[in-house]
Amino acid sequence: MKSLSMDELDRVTRNRYEAVIIAAQHARHLNMQRLARLEQLEQDAEVDIEARKITMVALKDLIDGKVNFDRSDTE
Repeated sequence: MKSLSMDELDRVTRNRYEAVIIAAQHARHLNMQRLARLEQLEQDAEVDIEARKITMVALKDLIDGKVNFDRSDTE
């Protein structure tokens, strides 16, 4: 997987800190989905589990515009 540039994150959000917070929330959501799939796997079901690290997936989703977020303060 290619490394992510901080410039790419700066284009999506106001600053890096906002990007980290949004990506962390999205990563938690992805992790809950992954845990639910693992529970299905324990029940002998055929399940596809994402092999990449969740934090990288969350950051890539943010850069690709797959994550919707609203700012509470509007200027």
